[in-house]
Amino acid sequence: MMKRDMKFKNPMPKLNKPVALDAAIILAVLGGLIGVSITGGYTQFIIGLVAITTILCVGLNVLYGLTGLVSLGQVGFFAIGAYASAILTLAGLNFWLSLLASSVIAGFAGCLLALSAVRMAGPFLAMVTIAFAFIVEHGAIEWRALTGGQNGLMGFPMPELFGYMLSETDLVMLCVILGGVALLAFRRLATSGWGMAMTSMRDAEIAASSLGYNAFVVKATGFAIAAAMAGLAGALFAPLMMFIAPSNFPLSQSILYLFAVILGGAGTVLGPLVGATVSVMLPEMLADFAEYRLLIFGALLIVVLLIAPRGIVGVIERFIPLKKRMVNATPAAEIEAGLKAYAKSDGLVVDDISIAFGGVKAVNSVSFTAKPGQVTSIIGPNGAGKTTLLNIISGFYKPTEGAVRIGDQDIAGKPTDFAARNGIARTYQATRLFENMSVVDNVIAGLPVGRFGKPFSAIASDDNRNHAAGLLAFCGYQGDIDACAGDLPHVDRRLVEIARSLATRPGVLLLDEPAAGLMHADKVALSKLLRQLADAGITVVLVEHDMEMVMGISDQILAVDAGTPIIFGSPQAVQSNPQVIAAYLGDGKMKARPRPIPFEAGDSPVIETLRLTAGYGAAPVLQSVDIKVRQGEMVALLGANGAGKSTFLTALAGLLRPVKGQIVLNNEYIHALAPHQIVEQGLILVPEGRQVFPELTVRENIELGAYKQPKPVSADELEAILKRFPRLRDRINSPAGLLSGGEQQMMAIARGLVAKPKALLLDEPSLGLAPAMVEELYAILGELRDDGVTILLVDQMATMALSVADYAYVLEQGQVVAEGPASDLRQDERLIAAYLGGSEQGDKNQEKVAVGDV
Repeated sequence: MMKRDMKFKNPMPKLNKPVALDAAIILAVLGGLIGVSITGGYTQFIIGLVAITTILCVGLNVLYGLTGLVSLGQVGFFAIGAYASAILTLAGLNFWLSLLASSVIAGFAGCLLALSAVRMAGPFLAMVTIAFAFIVEHGAIEWRALTGGQNGLMGFPMPELFGYMLSETDLVMLCVILGGVALLAFRRLATSGWGMAMTSMRDAEIAASSLGYNAFVVKATGFAIAAAMAGLAGALFAPLMMFIAPSNFPLSQSILYLFAVILGGAGTVLGPLVGATVSVMLPEMLADFAEYRLLIFGALLIVVLLIAPRGIVGVIERFIPLKKRMVNATPAAEIEAGLKAYAKSDGLVVDDISIAFGGVKAVNSVSFTAKPGQVTSIIGPNGAGKTTLLNIISGFYKPTEGAVRIGDQDIAGKPTDFAARNGIARTYQATRLFENMSVVDNVIAGLPVGRFGKPFSAIASDDNRNHAAGLLAFCGYQGDIDACAGDLPHVDRRLVEIARSLATRPGVLLLDEPAAGLMHADKVALSKLLRQLADAGITVVLVEHDMEMVMGISDQILAVDAGTPIIFGSPQAVQSNPQVIAAYLGDGKMKARPRPIPFEAGDSPVIETLRLTAGYGAAPVLQSVDIKVRQGEMVALLGANGAGKSTFLTALAGLLRPVKGQIVLNNEYIHALAPHQIVEQGLILVPEGRQVFPELTVRENIELGAYKQPKPVSADELEAILKRFPRLRDRINSPAGLLSGGEQQMMAIARGLVAKPKALLLDEPSLGLAPAMVEELYAILGELRDDGVTILLVDQMATMALSVADYAYVLEQGQVVAEGPASDLRQDERLIAAYLGGSEQGDKNQEKVAVGDV
């Protein structure tokens, strides 16, 4: 019994993955060679087909498995390689030279196709590759003088080696050996800087570009490798078959090659071998059902995608214990010293930058200087152009005028990868990690700064892992560095993204709302980190809506509104600037329609939340929020960007499931209902950004609002809507995408009204609208209020919202910090503090960060 227990407790031996894979490939090759030597005839031929298909699938695995591009035209490159080899050998060229030439010709064809194909995505890319395959197939048919047309080519001489004529058995052995070499080459490529660039581009192209990788070069390289490998496979196929014709290269074969890669395991090393074996052997096993071959393959593919989306090899790998590589993280002091050494810029100079979209200036003559060793923040209400400004600096947008200089280099209008290689790094509002890579590999991906390095040298060396682990620890990440990045909680995703940006050795670090969704303690730690980075000499440019954080760590602040700069100065000067306050709260000049008769609220609320807590990750955005909206009342929900206003409306509408608490609509709990059920109950959301259906007409958009109603919109109901929104009458049959922003907003509200709401939720209705349009819109909202429509209003123009509302709540960091009659809150200092932060608290935080007590 003791012996049995001891055996049970013995753990499975853990394997070194690269060594295990190399050993598996060598064993597969030896098995193939033995199989060839002990068999003959048709069985040898089948083994040869498996080997040739493996070679082709290895190339397709580079394109699809690593780079993420779908090609349905690989049979075209296969045909090019086969015909090139056949034509050249028939012309008297040595087989070995023709083998090399065929691969080069197919690779060159892949480069030509990549010039147009890689600029497309999704179905357009697939269509281009399908068209290519058709061109090759019909070219082989019509170019009879070269290809023999439908009659094909035959009579190829067998290869010679050192004067010895190879037999069919020798040729199959050659195919098996080259298949093994292809698998080994893929294993080395996948772990190199080239493979890292491809997988980065597959998982998050925008993030990969901001690390310095050139998207076109990476994708074109993938196309060229896949084409060259298909050409090599075709060059081996011709002498093995001893006859080739267009019928050997049907388009359906491309689908089967892709099927083989997915079935075996896209991106895995052994996936092409397993997939090729199944795709070649299965038809032989089902020879009696040849006409149903594609049907059987399709059914098998569906089963695999449902049960094992990572393919056969991917599933097996999950159950094989692997050794974890030891890591000796670079000490924090050494990391900080390194930061100081590579903070190479003289700062960032933005000089009179402007950009327009459709005639509207999103950024208008913005100038500022961000100095090394300082935190420069950019603030402004929604739609102010903050992220657009970061996109210009980092190369995603080309400005219509102005310059962006880092040192002596003007990078304005240059691509993102160029900006990254010249010292610009950035993070994003919604984190953009490489989801299918480990945490440490995400950081290692930033180390080359766009340089690929040697194609078969592993990029995850011990030195690079140690440095990446040190960067992660310096940024505060305490989790497993080998964990999958896609499984990380929100706060860790933020830290990994910052560490990855630091891996590029930036002179300027751009951060777009890094504190969004973080708990208070995490924000304090983040503030300390940003202060450390600035003190190390990096130019830190921060876009953030948490005003307490901004006022606490910023040296200089640029305030913008509608793309136009207001002030560039110290936190104290910005906080007290009347134009900044007006930008956040409204200038008070626009007036909404007051109630003709004072509103008397009833006792029973239409909407009520009880200790509502909700969020998108580990940290809740809303924390125990209690709000009531009574029948016929208009309630304004106010607060700075990121305070949780839109999250609150999203939770009410059922689009976000609450973590805790209840939502009550007309004395019925609705927090467990699906969104469409909540609409049926009469709670209607008009979302931020209007969310219109641009290809549908205005009439069709409005009528869609009544989708859950028993009857469609009647002519009388539509006429009543058009009387309330007269601008829509002349545009009723026009596509909604042609309307102005204000007209689209009116149409979105009209769409909500035809649903006969018990309560209407309006999310930022004035966003992006001209002042005259805002006044017109608010006049309509006043009419709706007077007609007894119950409305919960979220709007960035606080003074305008308060002038039309009956009651108001103020949110700060997901909690209600003030409430009361709208007329009273207009003069409440807590409202300004919620938008711009309390100056006293901000001074305290700044002192804490400065002395390192945070």
